[in-house]
Amino acid sequence: MEKEKNLLFSVADIVKRSKRILSFKTDAELAAYFGVSRSTLSNWIARNSIDFPLLLSKMKDVDYTWLILGKGTPGTQPKSSNSEQAAGDVGVIHNPKTPDAMKDRSVALYDITAAANLRTLLANKHQFVVGRIQIPSIPVCDGALYISGDSMYPILKSGDIVGFKEMNSFSNVIYGEMYLVSFDIDGDEYLAVKYVNRSEQEGCIKLVSYNPHHEPMDVPFTSIQAMAIVKFSIRKNLMM
Repeated sequence: MEKEKNLLFSVADIVKRSKRILSFKTDAELAAYFGVSRSTLSNWIARNSIDFPLLLSKMKDVDYTWLILGKGTPGTQPKSSNSEQAAGDVGVIHNPKTPDAMKDRSVALYDITAAANLRTLLANKHQFVVGRIQIPSIPVCDGALYISGDSMYPILKSGDIVGFKEMNSFSNVIYGEMYLVSFDIDGDEYLAVKYVNRSEQEGCIKLVSYNPHHEPMDVPFTSIQAMAIVKFSIRKNLMM
């Protein structure tokens, strides 16, 4: 039939996909599986015409759309449903580009004032949750909190929210990045948001503010209780 020449399928491609799914290396193996001669299979390819009832009966466990048109996946899809919502024959009408559900990228917002210091907060996070923040494509974080002070102004100001990821080792510190640093000096505890640079003093890190009114300070590693790299910030603008 002349119309067969204008069909979108290619018998040669169907043969290739059939051999692939059946793990056959030669046309002769596929012909034997179909129960036809090697010459018959060659004739199908040459004429771009195939015995579809035979093909589909032999390949009933393969998705027909993939087998004939090369679209979708080789696995078969459910053909019927008996649920409360629907009964009868069913078919897939859309395969999303991301079939798996996206992970929950929300971030817990913590009350640092209730925790007293960053180390206590990180050790007992569930006790200090006050809400959650959800932003598309938000970086992977361990949490977020409100900051106070003006040492990083105007990049950050008091009341801004920063998302953070806990640092478990000083060897993982990326110098030049912004960190939350909880440290102790003469028995007093501090929580600072600063750039962390290398210090000229051995066994210390240098905490640098963006605000020029705040002098850099060298803090011994032994005085640091906890550190977390800042991953994002949110500013709330209000009209009073």
